Amino acid sequence: MVFANRNKEYGGYQIRKKYQSRVVMALMISVFGIVLIVGIPKLVSVLSKVNMGAKEKVTDVITLAEPPPIDKTPPPPPVIPPPPVQQTIKFTPPKVVKDEEVEEPPPTQEETKEVQVATTTQEGVKDLPDLPPDPVAEVDEKPFIVVEEMPSFPGGEDKLIKYIRDNIKYPPVARENGIQGRVYVTFVIDKDGKIKDLKLLRGIGGGCDEEAMRVVKSMPDWKPGRQNGRNVPVQYNLPVNFTLR
Repeated sequence: MVFANRNKEYGGYQIRKKYQSRVVMALMISVFGIVLIVGIPKLVSVLSKVNMGAKEKVTDVITLAEPPPIDKTPPPPPVIPPPPVQQTIKFTPPKVVKDEEVEEPPPTQEETKEVQVATTTQEGVKDLPDLPPDPVAEVDEKPFIVVEEMPSFPGGEDKLIKYIRDNIKYPPVARENGIQGRVYVTFVIDKDGKIKDLKLLRGIGGGCDEEAMRVVKSMPDWKPGRQNGRNVPVQYNLPVNFTLR
């Protein structure tokens, strides 16, 4: 009787009292968690199969039509309208004849002020604008060998020699084999001073020929040659020296 209701408010008694209910609750939570872990992958696989089946059904239903054939017929050429015609009025020199012999009276001064005078009368535009001249095709002029004023490198011959000396690179093959000499190249200085039709006249091999042509091709524009007061193309021969030191 003395110890009947003592120590029931403390931890040990409460733990023993609720032990059965807590064990049951923990067991239920564990079983539910295991079911979720096992069932979620299966549920995902089932849903993915359903979606794939729906997509396959839709894909089977859709059919694409064939593209239309390509029309290879060339378009018709553009129609160029004829140029406008200048309106003119016929005017013949006056001639003294009898009144009954006059076949066509001459135009009055008022008519000649507004219309162009010509040898025939035709309908057209009174104020015809000036049409641009027909383009003249440029004819390739044969290069000259000697002209009154020969083409020149910017700064003169000294600058030409300095340019070649500063930009030439002695080929390693030619240096190793002791190849040296003079390479001759020919080219055309056109009307604008540009180098064209570069060719090799005589080489020495070992890569010197290619190096000489490279340096000549990299030159700036020359002062073009002149003949009869106009620029003309001129054929020019140039020696390039290769000397080992």
